[in-house]
Amino acid sequence: MNHIMSNEPSRDHAPTESADDAYGRIARAISYIVDNKLDQPELDDVAAHIGISPHHLHRTFSDWAGISPKKFLKALTLADAKARLAESESVLGAALDVGLSGPGRLHDLFVTIDAVTPGEFKSRGAGLEFRYGFHPSPFGDCLIVASPRGLSGLSFVTDGRDAALVEQKSGWENARWAEDAAATMDWAQRIFPAKGLGPAPLNVLLRGTPFRVKVWQALLAVPPGRVVSYSTLASGIGRPEAPRAVAGAIAANLIGYVIPCHRVIRETGAVAGYRWGVNRKFAILGLEAALGGD
Repeated sequence: MNHIMSNEPSRDHAPTESADDAYGRIARAISYIVDNKLDQPELDDVAAHIGISPHHLHRTFSDWAGISPKKFLKALTLADAKARLAESESVLGAALDVGLSGPGRLHDLFVTIDAVTPGEFKSRGAGLEFRYGFHPSPFGDCLIVASPRGLSGLSFVTDGRDAALVEQKSGWENARWAEDAAATMDWAQRIFPAKGLGPAPLNVLLRGTPFRVKVWQALLAVPPGRVVSYSTLASGIGRPEAPRAVAGAIAANLIGYVIPCHRVIRETGAVAGYRWGVNRKFAILGLEAALGGD
């Protein structure tokens, strides 16, 4: 196979797609690119695999990502991942040295952190109120959960909306839950701003053990376009002997994308393990890397 061609497509007029439909096409394209990245597939190969014209694929991909499939493919290579791992060790160390307590600029967003009290954690949310809604995102349909104290959950819908809601309610069965997409729309727009708009301030409510909260705080120090290994993250929080426990904390993260657990990969540069699907992890990482991060 030859390299993906970067020539501009003709102005064909494909039907307008919903964000979820567009991501579905992109996800299938990414899956094919990932599975065949050593062969560096060309645009025609990817388009034929997902059943659309090369022009439509280029247009869909560029509309979704703001970059060409060729640039995205480069970001998925193992060599690129290894280079970013090496660069990120010093970046993470410097960020952690600044300190992670209180509000501050963490990764691409202004994020203020709050954490539930031990009593709230033990009582499974008794006395807390959560509002939730389903919204489109660049990475497929997502469920957003919010409380008066901040963003409390973000799940991508992989096995239906009911399953996504059950996932978010786990551990908070005694809280009050109300569907209110109007209330969570503002959160969706701040997390996934329209093209041309910058990041908006976010406050998040973390729910977990002190160790897990510390891991999630450290993740917020990893900028877009950068990645870290489990062992580097463990060392960064002063627990070099606990990469498995760090991996467990990452797996337990229920504020996807905002708490960027997708930015942790294996020391070999391999991308694996993501609650909402490894191809979605590739999509997020590839897009962040291709757009140049911060």
